[in-house]
Amino acid sequence: MRPGAWLLALALVLGAAPAGAAERARSLVLFVGDGMGFATVAAARALAGRLRGEPGGDRPLAFERLPHTAIVRTASADALVPDSAAAMTALMTGVRTRNGLVAVGPGARRGDCAGARGRALRTLLEAAEAAGLATGVVTTTRVTHATPAAAYAHAPERGWESDADLPEAARRAGCTDIARQLVERPPGDGLEVVLGGGRAAFLPRDGGGRRLDGRDLVAAWRARHPDGAYVATRGALLAAVRAGDARRVLGLFALDHLAFEVDRPAGQPSLAEMTRAALAVLARHPRGHVLVVEAGRIDHGHHAGDAFRALTEVLALDEAVAAALEAVRLERTLVVVTADHASALAFAGWPARSSPLLGEAVELGPDGLPRPGRAADGQPYTVLGYATGPGPARGVRGRPGEPGFRLPARVPMAHGAHGGADVPLYAGGAGAARFHGAIAQAEVHRLLRAALGLDAPHAPHAPPDGPEGLPP
Repeated sequence: MRPGAWLLALALVLGAAPAGAAERARSLVLFVGDGMGFATVAAARALAGRLRGEPGGDRPLAFERLPHTAIVRTASADALVPDSAAAMTALMTGVRTRNGLVAVGPGARRGDCAGARGRALRTLLEAAEAAGLATGVVTTTRVTHATPAAAYAHAPERGWESDADLPEAARRAGCTDIARQLVERPPGDGLEVVLGGGRAAFLPRDGGGRRLDGRDLVAAWRARHPDGAYVATRGALLAAVRAGDARRVLGLFALDHLAFEVDRPAGQPSLAEMTRAALAVLARHPRGHVLVVEAGRIDHGHHAGDAFRALTEVLALDEAVAAALEAVRLERTLVVVTADHASALAFAGWPARSSPLLGEAVELGPDGLPRPGRAADGQPYTVLGYATGPGPARGVRGRPGEPGFRLPARVPMAHGAHGGADVPLYAGGAGAARFHGAIAQAEVHRLLRAALGLDAPHAPHAPPDGPEGLPP
């Protein structure tokens, strides 16, 4: 599809489709920008403009052109500022829970396996699998990391990604690590697509991984899914999609997280490539699908005070959204773009359009001429900065793109904290008119389920042998 053609298709679909909230979607593609608050979106838009030689940054990003928007509250059950586990649990289950819990209700305590008994929450992907839909997860982080894990797993501690992370008390109480849940106790007949990093959690130590139990979960996945393809490189992923016969794909492209987009090696696929591949595989399942795509390294850039890498990850997400909009039929597919939480990024001051986005502000004087921006103490200030983080108290450390680049932080922390501000939501396609106003993350979940026509939300999910990953 030629550039911009998906926008015309979107306009035609929205013009011809019923405007009522009862409109039903056959499939869903949910994009989650980890740490992508309003300031991050605005700064990424400005960066995109500069990369095109447009200093103003007025041209909307692809996902900003989606016609329906909402403002989403993110506080967790026990904190004004959520972590990714609690925030994604709200999006996936419709229940606001405590920080650190993965698809487990707020009555559980973090790290208490026995106390989590009976408190697992049914996720959107579990409901989709029960309804006969195909499902998938794509991420630039480890596939067992908090945000993707909340789509398919249940754990009272987000850090239990491998059995090497499980404390002895949790093992004795019957909890299962997240990687093992993905392979041995998945929703329904298993996710049809899983693409991301984190291969070490699936392999034994003598096989290049970090598992202590000797299990080779990649081999177990292959044995469980003879109709599937396991891939570990970009080339293998693209070849598997071209072959057209694999009905499932597991792709683990790094031992840990995938590289930032600006550092991405040739052997790793981009987020847009993984999204296209996932949609191509899911299209082989005629009853519809639910795909969750996370741009997880936006947050990692912010934690490091490296706005350059955080913002270029947003641009990579934008390319993935554009790829999805070209691949799907919007008259029957709902596309939603949102965030799990905000970051501590500040975009402030009186910078002129000519200011370097990732450097010190340039202001316009009374005569309309540019001059160095100055704070009340006469010192220069930067266009972007952080409320918390590892950066210097003043100025910029390093150069954008360099590994040690840091923007200033008001409150020094080894890792920048999350932000508690509301986050944006953008929606287009079938059922998108449901999204409007100021809503809570749990309400986003209910609207997603309603758009797909799935069953009643957030009842505790307790199969006969006990909740997935938790003791019976």
